[in-house]
Amino acid sequence: MKIVIAGAGDVGFHLAELLSYESHDIVLIDENSEVLDYAETHLDVLTLLGDSASIDILRQAETGTADLFLAVTTSEKNNLITAILAKEQGAKQTVARVKNKEYLEKSQAEIFKNLGVDNLISPRSLAAKELKRLVEQCSFTDVFDFEKGKINLVGLTLDDYSPLVSKSLAEIKNKNLQDTILPIAVLRGHKTIIPRGETVLRRNDHIYFISKKSCIQDVEDFVGRKHVEVKNIMIVGGSGLAYEAALLLQKEYSVKLIEKNKRRCKLLAEYLPDTLIINGSASDIDLLESEGLRRMDVFIALTDNNETNIIACLTAKNRGIYKTIAQVENKEYTHISQNIGVDTLINKKLIAANYIFRFIRKGNIKAITGLHGVDAEVIEYVITKQNQLTRKPIKDLHFPETAIIGGIIRGEESLIPSGDFQLQIEDKVIVFALPEAMQRLEKLFR
Repeated sequence: MKIVIAGAGDVGFHLAELLSYESHDIVLIDENSEVLDYAETHLDVLTLLGDSASIDILRQAETGTADLFLAVTTSEKNNLITAILAKEQGAKQTVARVKNKEYLEKSQAEIFKNLGVDNLISPRSLAAKELKRLVEQCSFTDVFDFEKGKINLVGLTLDDYSPLVSKSLAEIKNKNLQDTILPIAVLRGHKTIIPRGETVLRRNDHIYFISKKSCIQDVEDFVGRKHVEVKNIMIVGGSGLAYEAALLLQKEYSVKLIEKNKRRCKLLAEYLPDTLIINGSASDIDLLESEGLRRMDVFIALTDNNETNIIACLTAKNRGIYKTIAQVENKEYTHISQNIGVDTLINKKLIAANYIFRFIRKGNIKAITGLHGVDAEVIEYVITKQNQLTRKPIKDLHFPETAIIGGIIRGEESLIPSGDFQLQIEDKVIVFALPEAMQRLEKLFR
């Protein structure tokens, strides 16, 4: 597959890094020679120095032969122009990163499609939706849904009080729950483990479960986590992401937003009528206390400074806040959230990169999700014809050791499969897989 990526920043580099596990022909374009040099020494890609909106540069990249063109620079206008030019030159599919929320509306997206931009993505809007999901299921550090919530994927960290610590999965197997929840991955430090019966769980393990939506409470009970009903939320930082998150959250929760810039406060107050906007600093603990920090259920730090966000969340955690979420731009931090005391770290650029990555996969893919800090993917495949997948039970499919089927959506029914389960045409199959399993899976589901 020939893929051209315009922009070697965090989004572009992360995409190229994900693709480097496989044999794609990748060209990375950027005007910054330093980021290209870094990419060239760390990844198996071709690099091209120049403005991606230049027709000559696009020709040098042989964009006309590209199966996929990704415009993910920090400039919205550059991305749109570049994607249009790439389509004109013959690129089969184009994706552009944008900031303007209006462009994502169906009518506007249709206009851009007619111009040659097949797909628009906004890292900010994707991150705001993820924040809302995390608040709705605040016992969990990660929450993803498939097929409008028919099946959920949730993650949480095992603490000292969890009844699962120091026990193998075989020991804790609950016959009453085996048809409703399934552990599909364990993140231990930087290592991703596909759990088997003999896997012994440890304190600070980050464990992911597939569950039917109606059985989310069962996951909480299973790991010994108390359910908390969220009412009050405090957001520090008045960034674009903070605005979009508050816009989504203010409809259902009592939201306070702290921002240090007075002019920005006035603007936010105008567009967020149901959010209480307060002028102040995230580092002013006395102010946060006076505004009811200890009464909050969720604390979200979205300032422009990674360290400020982490420290603010640690401060909130020390005041007894049940759920803390910090925005970080440094992707290395995403590996350490469970070790430092912040419940969830989110990185909007990595969220966007993982979202874009689904356009690259072969096989009949309906959706794809990347998990923070986990070197693996969760993919929703659709079975479109009779083949070996539909002729044998799962245990006889020679499924890769580094992959596991977590759930099946069959019509309106959600199913957690056993080894004796047999797939059917039109089944939607949710698979958790490490990179080395991808080529085998693509052949199985093609």
